[in-house]
Amino acid sequence: MNPLLHLSATQLAAQIRQNQVTSREVVQVHIDHARAHNPQLNAIVMDRYEAALEEADAADRLLAEVGPDNVPQFHGVPCTIKESIQVTGMPHTAGLVSRKALRMTHDASTVARIRKAGGIVIGVTNTSELCMWMETSNKLYGVTNNPYDFERIVGGSSGGEGSIIGSGASPFGLGADVGGSIRMPAFFNGVFGHKPSSNIIPNSGHHPVATRGLSRTLTTGPLCRRAEDLWPLVRLLAGPDGDDLDCVNMLAGDPADVRIADLTVWSIEDNGFLEVDPELRVAQRRAAEALAKLGATVKTASLDKLRNSFELWSATMSAGNSTPFVGLMGGDKGPVNPWTEFVKWSLGHSEHTFPAIALGIGEVLQHVLPMGQDKFVAQAAELRQEMAELLGPKGIFLYPSYTRPAPHHNEPLLRPLDWVYTAIGNVLEMPITQVPLGLSVHGLPLGVQVGAISGNDATTIAVAIALENAFGGWIPPKNLQ
Repeated sequence: MNPLLHLSATQLAAQIRQNQVTSREVVQVHIDHARAHNPQLNAIVMDRYEAALEEADAADRLLAEVGPDNVPQFHGVPCTIKESIQVTGMPHTAGLVSRKALRMTHDASTVARIRKAGGIVIGVTNTSELCMWMETSNKLYGVTNNPYDFERIVGGSSGGEGSIIGSGASPFGLGADVGGSIRMPAFFNGVFGHKPSSNIIPNSGHHPVATRGLSRTLTTGPLCRRAEDLWPLVRLLAGPDGDDLDCVNMLAGDPADVRIADLTVWSIEDNGFLEVDPELRVAQRRAAEALAKLGATVKTASLDKLRNSFELWSATMSAGNSTPFVGLMGGDKGPVNPWTEFVKWSLGHSEHTFPAIALGIGEVLQHVLPMGQDKFVAQAAELRQEMAELLGPKGIFLYPSYTRPAPHHNEPLLRPLDWVYTAIGNVLEMPITQVPLGLSVHGLPLGVQVGAISGNDATTIAVAIALENAFGGWIPPKNLQ
């Protein structure tokens, strides 16, 4: 792989400013890599390669005119954006066939901030249908494949982002997370992802729209191949935009000021319900040991309420959601009948994926057979309090990202609850950074989630940087080199 494909966005921007390389060269290298491998990955679902190269030429001209001190932070650096987030001129379907003709006339505020900082969007990436399943697949764009093994999943719903960044064809991208949709793809594809504290980054321009009751559960955030880009991106993206009325100014601290030796690390190895693969357990223990060598105090913990992670997440979503999922599936046509769609799917005639139909059926059954929602909403609040008291301002937790490394395509249908290891993070409303920890015996990425109390994003990112130094971070896939 070209050496430029190994660098962080921060390093690429520095080299461009110092005239060691042009933006045109950097963008061209990433586009060439995408063109070579995206046909196998199906990660970028619509590109803007020619426009991106024109923007790179303009960036080089501007640099020559105004000098290195007068260009923005990520001047001339390529990136990608999850298709469910608005990008001017690009589709905005969230994998829904009925929205396939849509083209956006303006950027989401987060995308606009990336562009203002000098980022050049080379394409938009695939997602699961309506961003609600752990495998990135839909009837409009098809299935996205893992760069480490094309027979395995990339996670969802920001799976296209995870795949293209994990392949090396994009240094960073933008995703959104309501049940692990940033962290799961980051884990399966061996890169970094950050689910920020609730309401510090606006969710404006995302489809589906997060209702006011879900604004603390859905979070927009970055994925990137190098940990040093996480904090600059979070800082760039954070803050009210005048559109997302729940977004507030609360970003504080700096990873550079965090001393690992001052931290207490709570290692939670499972949720007491779903068993975790031994390789992931060992990787998490090695991560804890690495932090201990830096002076951190390491302890183990278990929380009984984690056994109910699915119920807590489901109740939280139901309590905060004012738009039925079957209504979202129907788009402008009104709610669909999921039972009818199941019959059509069985005959090969539905525009919807099986997971989306199953979720619609589950939603209908939930209203017919109440599942004790109020009880679990209360338990979720209790768990947030318990976790906050356990951690305090100087604590972090390590937690599995999934039950095992990336499974084969369609396997999640047989084990549909394994994703609750990330979903509980949205219930907690805490910042959580996904950190790669090398490869398994089968060459698949290992990793761990690092969480902290709300507002301590700088702490989880500081730990991610420390673990990258210890374990090497992203490892380029051998079959793409």
